[in-house]
Amino acid sequence: MAEAHPVGFQWVMEAKARGATVIHVDPRFTRTSAVADMFVPIRAGSDIAFLGGVVNHILSNELDFREYVVAYTNAATILREDFRGAEDLDGLFSGFDPRTGAYDPRSWQYAGHAEDPQHTHEMRETAGGLRHESHGPPVPADTQRDETLRHPRCVYQVLKRHFARYTPEVVEQVCGVPPEQFAKVCEAWTRNSGRERTTALVYSVGWTQHSVGVQYIRTGAIIQLLLGNMGRPGGGVMALRGHASIQGSTDIPTLFNLLPGYLPMPQRGRHDTFDEWVDAIRHPGQKGFWGNARSYAVSLLKAYFGDAATADNDYCYGHLPRLTGDHGTYQTVLDMIDGKVKGYFLLGQNPAVGSAHGRAQRLGMAKLDWLVVRDLYEIESATFWRDSPEVETGEIVPEECATEVFFLPAASHVEKEGTFTQTQRLLQWREKAVDPPGDCRSELWFFYHLGRRLRRRLADSALPRDRALLDLAWDYPTEGAHDEPSAAAVLREINGFDVATGTPVSGFTELKDDGSTAAGCWIYSGVYAGGVNQAARRTPAGPSDPIGLEWGWAWPANRRMLYNRASADPEGRPWSERKRYVFWDPDKGEWTGPDVPDFEKTKPPAYRPPDGASGPAALAGDDPFIMQSDGKGWLFVPSGLVDGPLPTHYEPAESPVPNPLYGQQANPTRKRYQRSENPVHPTDSGVFPYVFTTSRLTEHHTAGGMSRTLDYLSELQPAMFVEVSPALAAERGLAHLGWAHVVTARACVEARVLITERLRPLRLDGRRVHQIWLPYHWGTSGLTTGDSANDLIGITLDPNVLIQESKVGTCDIRPGRRPRGAALRALVEDYNRRAGL
Repeated sequence: MAEAHPVGFQWVMEAKARGATVIHVDPRFTRTSAVADMFVPIRAGSDIAFLGGVVNHILSNELDFREYVVAYTNAATILREDFRGAEDLDGLFSGFDPRTGAYDPRSWQYAGHAEDPQHTHEMRETAGGLRHESHGPPVPADTQRDETLRHPRCVYQVLKRHFARYTPEVVEQVCGVPPEQFAKVCEAWTRNSGRERTTALVYSVGWTQHSVGVQYIRTGAIIQLLLGNMGRPGGGVMALRGHASIQGSTDIPTLFNLLPGYLPMPQRGRHDTFDEWVDAIRHPGQKGFWGNARSYAVSLLKAYFGDAATADNDYCYGHLPRLTGDHGTYQTVLDMIDGKVKGYFLLGQNPAVGSAHGRAQRLGMAKLDWLVVRDLYEIESATFWRDSPEVETGEIVPEECATEVFFLPAASHVEKEGTFTQTQRLLQWREKAVDPPGDCRSELWFFYHLGRRLRRRLADSALPRDRALLDLAWDYPTEGAHDEPSAAAVLREINGFDVATGTPVSGFTELKDDGSTAAGCWIYSGVYAGGVNQAARRTPAGPSDPIGLEWGWAWPANRRMLYNRASADPEGRPWSERKRYVFWDPDKGEWTGPDVPDFEKTKPPAYRPPDGASGPAALAGDDPFIMQSDGKGWLFVPSGLVDGPLPTHYEPAESPVPNPLYGQQANPTRKRYQRSENPVHPTDSGVFPYVFTTSRLTEHHTAGGMSRTLDYLSELQPAMFVEVSPALAAERGLAHLGWAHVVTARACVEARVLITERLRPLRLDGRRVHQIWLPYHWGTSGLTTGDSANDLIGITLDPNVLIQESKVGTCDIRPGRRPRGAALRALVEDYNRRAGL
């Protein structure tokens, strides 16, 4: 966090100054480690074993916050009799189909649940796990529970059995963490959790970019639920996003399978009608605020299509595209190689050096008819056809590459107005500081005027396929010499408004399902309440507003902590006076506190829903997890995940060791692209004996397109380098500041050698395993150039969200510079031959 998010890390240091204990778990000693109270080196790709050991420590010593766990989680819920777990099936769960490499999850359901959930094979192809990112899949309103937690099939006992084998000895065997150090972590975490104290968990893409990334985060969430750290001040799970507005780009998504506000894209054959689509989101008869999904969906379609969207045509639902399978970035790249994609837009993205398997990215772009690149500088994805490594090897011949590249200059973040949405879900408005130079334009300008031109071209079209474009409500006011669309007007539309009067709505509870409201993103409703840009507020926190409700605006409803009903006990009283946050005021008959209650304000703790209730009315007064389909925090996931209801240690797709816990080596449901361009290393290969991982430097930003063009940042970090331990340097004959080249089945890259004790060999099951580290900021353009670490990485994906496993792989490292020209590919092919690939 200090390395990649130094501004946010100031608050960690403030907490430490007030007595907080900071523990840093990472494969490499970093700037964060330097100021932590405890640094715990870990083998990349083994985090579930580490976290599972913490779960086992909590459960075996009965250190869970029992009153919180019974009331607010599904620990007491009883599972079906036919469920079998990883302990029974050597690393698999019941329902696995080896032919498809996917699960039928019916046996994972709660007892008495007759729902027939979507087969996980279909979910994997469409990143179906993302559809449940902010709401649970269907479960019955009434579940069988044993609040003594003794029933052998209750979630608590199933969890206890599942994690029993994750002992301190296993943690050492799998992760390389000594038992005495692991015990200190467990003791600190549990001691600082419970009724009077809370602990926060912070992670970043070191957790997400794995073939089990979703389950890493699930394990962390299980710990925080067991210890009562969710929905309470000083607790929670914070995801550090890789950019200033990556949170915003999932809320209003740049993803193929989501619509704004986490509404799922419809699937062909499953959601052919509007009602089928809406019912798949809201699950009629189910608890929670997703019961109002029809209002969110209708309002979105009204924002898209305006007057053309009417009840008679299902609000132009037919204009929405349908998913037919995997349309993710990596499938698209492979389709480029196969000649199935003709044109491509790149906006603030540099896959030639910034995405996994750079060679596949560049070979794919070389097969396009046209490529549009909008960026601040002439990045590698605009020049790949003339200066990529494949030009050197002869795989791309500039004179023969038919891809027509259009490079369009873009405006930077200080040259346009709008909002960032950061990791806390906080929208902050940024003013335009200066006009963009020359022909540089904002994305808003580009897409607005592109849309106008396309609509003019198609104005006389009678083809049904063109109606979606022609029916768009494309009428934003413009200003200035270049007719820049008003970003404030776009934010107002995102907020939502009454169609008849144009009055902005004050929150998502005002959205209607009859076409009388329009809203571009229901979770952002309220950001323009009262016709005022709430994101532009800049009143700091103070005695009367201790959490800064007047600084920017956080979705949903400007609440700063999700599920804050859990900060009070089932009767509505604060768990702790020193951590009083949101609580029930019986005199006023409402929930109160310094934050906006994440609960119906006047629903008393004693409320019990009547028979047949659904939606918000079905939530009891002590159901704090209001978006979940049973109102509880889930220790066990009965439906909605592709790779199992409980986190399980699987080795990465490329590992130096067999799985010591189960016969199942890697995630059995991982998304694989078994093609000649995408070889995967065999397990325990003597050809690729070392583990590598990548991360970022403070001085450079992601693929380096911005930072490598600045002289002072380039001077601070002037060259691509690789970090190795003194022991590995001696083993491989590497010299400090000399050259080395790193080899995988995909590529070979060279770097300067930094011999450092920031990386240390780990002792795993009696053998020594070396790890190396590389930054991923370099490419062929800019003031400092070098090979791209991302070229080393293959394409294996987490099955829930289709994110790549780019934080761990296996490799070899050799002294000296890499070969050039055809000899480079010959070296890689020789490695593949020796590895049996």
